Amino acid sequence: MKAFAFERPRDAEAAVALVANRPGAAFLGGGTNLVDHMKLGIASPELLVDVTRLPFDTVEELDGRVVRIGAAVRNSDLSAHPLIRERYPVLSEALVAGASGQLRNLATTAGNLLQRTRCVYFQDRTTPCNKRAPGSGCSAIGGYSRELAILGASEHCIATHPSDMAVAMAVLEAVVQVQGPDGSRSIPIGELHRLPGDEPERDTTLAHGELITAVDLPPVAGVSAYRKVRDRASFAFALVSVAALLDVADGKVADVRIALGGVAHKPWRAETAEAHLRGGPISEDAFRAAAEAELEAAAPIGEEAFKVPLARNTIVAVLRDLSERS
Repeated sequence: MKAFAFERPRDAEAAVALVANRPGAAFLGGGTNLVDHMKLGIASPELLVDVTRLPFDTVEELDGRVVRIGAAVRNSDLSAHPLIRERYPVLSEALVAGASGQLRNLATTAGNLLQRTRCVYFQDRTTPCNKRAPGSGCSAIGGYSRELAILGASEHCIATHPSDMAVAMAVLEAVVQVQGPDGSRSIPIGELHRLPGDEPERDTTLAHGELITAVDLPPVAGVSAYRKVRDRASFAFALVSVAALLDVADGKVADVRIALGGVAHKPWRAETAEAHLRGGPISEDAFRAAAEAELEAAAPIGEEAFKVPLARNTIVAVLRDLSERS
């Protein structure tokens, strides 16, 4: 057992100060990811700062019909909240698709956004991994890669982001509220996570000591849905997932948003497919052409090649279902 210090600050300012002033400190939310990593020896924080009792556990409507989700709202509570179920069904569906009931009762909104990859090499300290030990190499390249990235990867890392919730947040164009030692700032969800590049150890654009306090969801138009393809019906990470929002007017695509999970180091916004569809007809041929255009950039290097047709077919299926509901 490795010893560590523990603090439970009274407010966000104190929590931020505790972590920002100590390189070996980490925030503790639900702990469903961090505690596992501590057990595996992947993470060894010197200080845990418990933020679960800070006043960030509510869902409320702000001016302009923006819905603010507190960072400490539990996944199970968020998925069942009337505002979320009514206005953002894609988010409710994504949350229910994640983990298990017991974990959803504990996991928090901020923690879900910040969970780390489930790549088997990252979680195995006996193998080289640039994300865990920068410069050591990537064992997944040339190794077991069935669950790993086909988009946005680099020669240093082909890990994928595991969150279902984050994929739905991407399609909803959520804005993440952050408090840090230099004050507060707002981060569009697409700018929170990063691709691996030559620094795969950096999952997000957050600085050390910055604390997520809330996530804001702007109002949306149209119908939305989340579909997750996985090896078993429960407690399994996505091989491919698709979150989509479709708004139809006069028989054409007025607006569309698509995000993919299980295919990249971050939730992948399918901007190429969206551009192909906007203003165009509602048809399966159009959906398929858009999906194929998006996946032209796919670069599988091993066992994950099956994800290309799987992603294409899942995009088409979700858009077809949404068009029938529009």
